[in-house]
Amino acid sequence: MLETFANIFKVEELKTKLFITLALLVVERIGCFIPTPGIDTQALSKYFEDLVRSHGQTFFGLINIFTGGALHRLSIFALGIMPYISASIIMQLLTVVVPSLSKISQEGRAGYERINQYTRYLTLGLCLFQGLMLAKWLENPQSFGGVIVVPHPGLLFELVTVFTLTCGTIFVMWLGEQIQERGIGNGISLIITVGIISRIPAALYQLWVLFSPFNPSQRQISAIKLITLLILGLLVIIAVVCFTQAQRKLPIQYARRVVGRKMYGGQSTFLPIKVDMSGVIAIIFAQSVLLFPSTIANFLPKTSNFLGFIQKIFKIDGLWYNLGNIGLIIFFMFFYTAIVFNPIEISNNLKKYGGFIPGIRPGKNTAEYIDFVATRIVFVGALYVAVIATLPSLFMKIFDVPSYQIVSFFGGTTILIIVGVVLDTMRQIEGQLLLRHYEGFIKGKTLRGRR
Repeated sequence: MLETFANIFKVEELKTKLFITLALLVVERIGCFIPTPGIDTQALSKYFEDLVRSHGQTFFGLINIFTGGALHRLSIFALGIMPYISASIIMQLLTVVVPSLSKISQEGRAGYERINQYTRYLTLGLCLFQGLMLAKWLENPQSFGGVIVVPHPGLLFELVTVFTLTCGTIFVMWLGEQIQERGIGNGISLIITVGIISRIPAALYQLWVLFSPFNPSQRQISAIKLITLLILGLLVIIAVVCFTQAQRKLPIQYARRVVGRKMYGGQSTFLPIKVDMSGVIAIIFAQSVLLFPSTIANFLPKTSNFLGFIQKIFKIDGLWYNLGNIGLIIFFMFFYTAIVFNPIEISNNLKKYGGFIPGIRPGKNTAEYIDFVATRIVFVGALYVAVIATLPSLFMKIFDVPSYQIVSFFGGTTILIIVGVVLDTMRQIEGQLLLRHYEGFIKGKTLRGRR
């Protein structure tokens, strides 16, 4: 492993790509600390801290994870890359539903560029809308318990805020594209991952305060619980790595055919079916749906018992929240897979190029068999994602950890994103090394990313 890292710096092109990637990521992190004009950032940060302390994880907290803490500080990158991700998911769904977009997506590189351009336009629209809604919310002191977050509200503040946040997201999107083209790894995913990793020191400090090694009288978590929690965290990371790399290989045989005086085909290969096809999309959708009602209830007058009931039901460490989370993850897992994985199209492509699954008739029977296998693989993957998603809540209950920020690194969305992106990046670096006849990270084997 150490020899492989040393080989990275022997390849001039790869070394340059790594330095460009790190430099662009540093620029993005610096922007997360530049505040948006006209906002009392201290008052806003205190409000979010009180919100997390009283209600645990919220919808804003979920977005804050992907922005690397920029939302709670309301920096110029407060919206982060989330509008672009939302636009990409919407365009991906529309490509399946709208025939004209589906036709464009099949035009190769030119079609990809057009779809990407439409995604950028949609990102701009989402930024303008979200920026305006955020500015309106900040101007209302009742949303913050009477605390004035914006000293000078008005049209000028709204225009400045919308323009600043929109430009910030467009710039972050541009940084991600530059990393993709000039650096190494997936730029958008790396930006999100670095933002998540930046929260690890604060989480470790909170864990250290709870352990209180120099003041046992104020200790909230024992040494046995702390060691057990760390061991379980390591086991979770190992399990996530294994499931991220796991796939079912369907054998594919290509028939021999003669074209002129040459014979083609006859090779044996396989069709990989990933255990976790949706990655983190299913868990993000599920958490967004569950956290949104309780977050909205926090901003409404506390005069209704129904609002208190909603907050109690959707409490992140509650039974009903976790049951709903498991159900929604399984639903979105199958929903997303049904959109991106088309057994009929795969079967037709195999038949077109003379490929078949041994023992299965080409055409309809092949499509049914692929769907049969994929459905069961996806169900296993959905159960795995559901278990990982509920681990933070279980750890909060079992180990009496009061902060969700700490246990979020022992499961849930954060660990799935970090492991998946790290594996993707290592796979790309390994590909560059193998291309130049260097050894990869694991001798005799090749890393597989989450895609």
